[in-house]
Amino acid sequence: MATPPNQGKTRRTAAKSSQAPSNGAGDHDQAADTTVFDTDKFLDMYRKMVEIRFFEDGATRGFRTGHIGGYLHVYSGQEAVATGFLDAYREGDRIITAYRDHAHILLQGADPGAVMAELYGKGTGIVKGKGGSMHLFDASNGFYGGYGIVGGHIPLGVGMAFAQAYQGEDGITQLYLGDGAIHNGAFHEAANLAGLWGKDQLCPCLFILENNQYGMGTSVERATAMTELGRKFESYGIEWERVDGMDVVAVTDVAHKAVQRVRETKKPYAVEALSYRIVPHGAADFLEKYRSKEEVKKWRERDPIGQLEHRLVEAGVPEEKLSEIRDAAKAIADAAVKFAEESPEPDLSILTTDVYAPGIEVETAG
Repeated sequence: MATPPNQGKTRRTAAKSSQAPSNGAGDHDQAADTTVFDTDKFLDMYRKMVEIRFFEDGATRGFRTGHIGGYLHVYSGQEAVATGFLDAYREGDRIITAYRDHAHILLQGADPGAVMAELYGKGTGIVKGKGGSMHLFDASNGFYGGYGIVGGHIPLGVGMAFAQAYQGEDGITQLYLGDGAIHNGAFHEAANLAGLWGKDQLCPCLFILENNQYGMGTSVERATAMTELGRKFESYGIEWERVDGMDVVAVTDVAHKAVQRVRETKKPYAVEALSYRIVPHGAADFLEKYRSKEEVKKWRERDPIGQLEHRLVEAGVPEEKLSEIRDAAKAIADAAVKFAEESPEPDLSILTTDVYAPGIEVETAG
């Protein structure tokens, strides 16, 4: 059974996130809070997290009512991870993740209506209805996918980081991956290259391991003998640390220090964020026989939105203000759903467009 972070060894916040010991492992067990709680900042982060939650609720309803085809993986319960790390994003950085990607693209500034329309497969979608839930893309905001093949995006992310350093750019790549992907050969090959290139300061890649305890329906304990997943980076000379991914204050603290470290050193670094999806693996995963209701209930008590809400109230934010934020977030999600439902289907004429990069001439058989 998966154990909530505050009942295990993981620290609540990071005290030495930029000072990992020479053996490669971060100071995982030390409990200390070095973050000053900035009420205005975290009120804005609360808004972002609530907007993600309502968007995902709307998407789930769309799937279960037959409006969204294919498959759908929502981010509910993990909002603190992407919200905290993308707070450290700077123009010129690049973001790449797997198929649980709605939150990341929304946090990068994509229009919720265009994202929802993409899930609906509509022509007004952010990639014209061609990508769907698992293949979102918005390069104008530094977001390079959304990939459906487990682990398949990891070599791409490492390659993007190498290109940034090789071409003398100042940006870094935030590469998100799940606990299931870390057992994939693509991870090990890419991590090995990242470690090698990092020795020459040619791989500013920040690996963000979103450990939500389950690879589909298989728990970490059933998938690997080494359940401290961050240690797998050590084989490739990549230093790492762990953070409580249910606490956005802790994540934000670690994120800014880790991003700055990678930006300055041009070397890869990894953070294992212990989190939990409080929803099924996918919207069609109704039965969830692989985990108990009691386990889910226990983790729901550590819902990252609820935790942040509690801290904001303690800091003096009135409940009326939080209620206004929730109402506004629901209105945004409802408007996105309405836009998606009313949008037209993509025209068949675009089926063969966007296959090749602009400027590439393609010879066709006469």
